[in-house]
Parts: sequence; C-alpha cells; structure tokens
Amino acid sequence: MDYLKAFLIGGILCTIGQILIDRTKLTPARILVAYVVIGVILGGLHIYEPLIDFAGAGATVPLTGFGNSLAKGVREAIDEKGFLGIFIGGLKATAGGITSAIVAGLLSSCLFRAKDKS
Repeated sequence: MDYLKAFLIGGILCTIGQILIDRTKLTPARILVAYVVIGVILGGLHIYEPLIDFAGAGATVPLTGFGNSLAKGVREAIDEKGFLGIFIGGLKATAGGITSAIVAGLLSSCLFRAKDKS
C-alpha cells in the first residue's frame, strides 16, 4: 500500500508539472523553481509534513520535497544557532541532494559529448 500511495502522490505532482508545461507559457525552469518555492512555503507552514507521512518518497523525491527539506533545515538551524541558522540550515539539510546532483552532472559531462541544438 505504501508503494501505491507514493506512486499516486508523486504521479499527481508530476502530472501537474506536465500540465503546466503543456498548457502554459511557463518554461520548465520556472516550473521547477515554483515547485521548490511551494515546497518551502508548505514546509515552513508545517503543511507538507502530513503529506510526507502519508506518501513517503512520493512526496520527498519531487522538488517540492527539496523545498520542504530546505525549510525544515532552516527551522532546525535557527533553533540551534539562532540568526546564523538562516544562512546555513538549508544547505546543511540538503547537502546530500546537492552533492549528488553535482556529481551526476560531472559524470554526465565526462561520459557524453554536448552538441549544439540545430
């Protein structure tokens, strides 16, 4: 049942993104940024946590989950370090995801040759 919940919630988030790509003039980059910002807002308001409890990876893997992790990291760092936590909390909480994205990009650039769009 957990797999079904994750699939449904993750699928709904991805479907919304695809509809935005197909039906609006928003660029994919703007949609991705909007997903992160929505995740930060919902995480900051403690609204995203029940969705994570319900759907697990279906809610944490999409970019809204990344935004939620940023908000949660900042919240925790503010509790520990005060004002300085605003600047270090988000990066500390998402360092693993950021590092894996950088490493994947590096490996892709080493393995494949970029070509100009014609």
